[in-house]
This record gives sequence, C-alpha cells and structure tokens, in this order.
Amino acid sequence: MATDMKGKRCLVTGATSGIGRLTAEALAAAGAEVILVGRDPEKTEKVRAEIAAATGSAEVGVLIADMASLESIRAFGAAFHERYDRLDVLVNNAGGYNASRQETADGFELTFGVNHLGYFLTTLLLLPALRAASDARVVSVSSGAHRLARPNLDDLQSERGYSALRAYSDSKLFNLHFTFELAERLRDTAITANAMHPGAVASGFGSGPGWFGKVIALARPFMRTPAKGAETVIFLAASDEVRGVTGRYYIDRKPRTPSRAALDAELAGRLWTISEDLVGARFAAA
Repeated sequence: MATDMKGKRCLVTGATSGIGRLTAEALAAAGAEVILVGRDPEKTEKVRAEIAAATGSAEVGVLIADMASLESIRAFGAAFHERYDRLDVLVNNAGGYNASRQETADGFELTFGVNHLGYFLTTLLLLPALRAASDARVVSVSSGAHRLARPNLDDLQSERGYSALRAYSDSKLFNLHFTFELAERLRDTAITANAMHPGAVASGFGSGPGWFGKVIALARPFMRTPAKGAETVIFLAASDEVRGVTGRYYIDRKPRTPSRAALDAELAGRLWTISEDLVGARFAAA
C-alpha cells in the first residue's frame, strides 16, 4: 500500500496492464485521483471501471494517447490541460519491445519513438501542470537492460541495421539520460525526477516471435510478478522517504549506480537537443 495520497493527482501512461495498471490501482487505493492513459479507448475504460470497483474510488479518469504518434500525444496533452490545472505525479511507463524494425506514425523507429520520445514529449507537455503542484514527481520506468546499450546518436532510427535487443537497451539508457537531464533542469523547482528498474517481470513484455520471445517464454516462470515490479514505481510516486530526492536510479526501492554511459552528461545533453528537434517542442525554464 502506498502512503496516504489523498488530495494528490497522478497520471500513469501504459495503465491498462502490467506494472502500469498495478501502479494506478495502488495509487487509487491510497486515495489519489488517478488518470489512466491508454491507447485503446474500450480497454482503458474497462480497466478504469475495474480499478474504481476494486478500490472504491470515484476519482479514476481516462485519457487516450497513442505513444507512437506525436499528434496523438499532443492531443492528449491538450485534453489534460482542458480538464485539469495541476499534476502531482507523472508515471512514464508506456513502452515495449519490438522483434522487428517498425516505424511510428511520424517515421521514427518504433522502440525509440515510443519508449523514449513518448516519455520526452509527454513530460514536456505536462510540465506546466507539474509546476503548479507543491511537490511534483516524475517517475520513469527504465530497465537494467540499459547496461547493454550501445547508442549511436547518428543512427537513432536504426536505419543502418536493426537489433531488437539493442534498440530496447538503448531506449532504456535514454530513459536514464532523460531523467538525469530533466532533474538538472528542474533542480531549483519543486519537481523531482527519478527512474527505476522493475526487474524481470512476468508480463506480456517481450512476447512474440524471434529468439528473445522464446527466451522470455522459458524464463517467465522464474520472473517476479508485476506486483513486485510495480513496488518501486509506487515507492517513488508516493513515499515520503524520497521527498525532494531527484536525479536518481532505483532498484528494489534503493538508489543504485547505473552504467557509466548513463552518467554521461554530455551524451544526455546531446540527446535532449536532438529529442527537442524531433518532437518539435522545447523545455520551458519557467
């Protein structure tokens, strides 16, 4: 159970299954107003009704966004600001692993587009609402797979060759670069930004054709439950222990040191500038 969250407004992307759903339900059970963000309106509404029934909360809302479309993310951001004036917690969770190279509606490689640019644009669009909160938090789901990353900022779209594991690992490294750079840019504000590794979770992640899907299928009986994977997300979103803590990477509710590449501030700065250009949005200092 999360800390008492009455009076807090939380938004969770990728909230219809796995870690996202369990995080949203835990926050609703703790008294928070929770906004579920999903791609499929019917499925998202079904999950909303189930969470509301399970928690007894009348404050579970829905917004629709396809993280593979910048237009859809912008429409979601506009819809949020039409309805709400403040956001206390943003959980960036929506993402995936793609066995073959695919492209988003905007022509970006799908893993990079959803896992990194989705986090990036969503956060930039919601920053005004986060600034309006007295103690706002941005929590981004990364992965220990970031240690396998071999990023090439000159080929972010994997046009010179696609490796599913590398694309995923790179995107999880980029989640850390984004988190650490965001924390620095918000250092003098009331907004904190932290990232976490949920562990190897037995969810729908990685399912599908190819060798990686086969490995995941074999390993699934030995993986931790989605509930266990969600524990650190909920901790970072709700615990008083991390109030004011920013720019950190957590595993099992403890701060950990990420890879050397994740701490490369120059690389993070370059990625941030490129990302702003790709999504057509800029970080506003105030």
